Amino acid sequence: MGQFCRADLNYVPREGGFGAGSARVEVAIHDARSAALPDWTECGFELVQHGSIVGDWADDQEISTVHYPEVEQLARSVTKCDFALVSDHVKRNGAHSRREREQAPVRLVHSDFAADYEDVVRQSYRGVRGRGAATLARSGLSAEDIETAPRIVMLQVWRNLGAAKMDLPLAFCDARTVTPEDGVPFRYTGYVAGGRSFDALAIRAPEPPSDHGWYCYPEMRPSEVVVFRTYDTELVRAHKTWFTPHSAFRDPDVEEGSPPRVSIELRILCLYMG
Repeated sequence: MGQFCRADLNYVPREGGFGAGSARVEVAIHDARSAALPDWTECGFELVQHGSIVGDWADDQEISTVHYPEVEQLARSVTKCDFALVSDHVKRNGAHSRREREQAPVRLVHSDFAADYEDVVRQSYRGVRGRGAATLARSGLSAEDIETAPRIVMLQVWRNLGAAKMDLPLAFCDARTVTPEDGVPFRYTGYVAGGRSFDALAIRAPEPPSDHGWYCYPEMRPSEVVVFRTYDTELVRAHKTWFTPHSAFRDPDVEEGSPPRVSIELRILCLYMG
């Protein structure tokens, strides 16, 4: 297994929780392309070949009408779920000047949803409008169908839109190397997609640092995406690790901003109805 680099990641301290500041930990980040990893159902993430016919990634309307159905089809194929719904997206740009619907890369070891996210997502399509209403119509489901689905999985898709070699690539932590107790819930209100507040998870610093297995996919091509699991009602109920910690990190070979990271992420609501 090859090492890509060593990098400092921002965790929360093991004692004191989210409000106790940050704990910077140097970890080894391995090259996932040369690692013998299982699929996303075990380690939480997986590289998938997936092209797109989107012509202009700066056009949010084209993304919603063209790319959302593409990603929904991908999610159904990867998860074998009955329905997959995408109603929003976020682009990440490391440059100081950002357009609408763009945010900076997140340099905190985190995962997107705490254990109580089920309550939020089951109500997310009540009275929905705009892109959410279009997604619901495209799926043929009702808001009530989502509220009563036996199992919900949140899958995330990350795609590089910029230079193959960037300043702040994304690293993923093997879900088998963390436990539910490693997650520290905190209220998050700044996500531009969806506009809702919810509890996300910061991750406690490992002792020793080698306890967490970190990986990245160097120089990702336009035809590749990383899919990773951020929530699963089945795993939450079994008190197993439902999340995949991830974080931006500095590539030591790239000066910050030269070139900056440019990427897009989409959250997919995967429903199992049986």
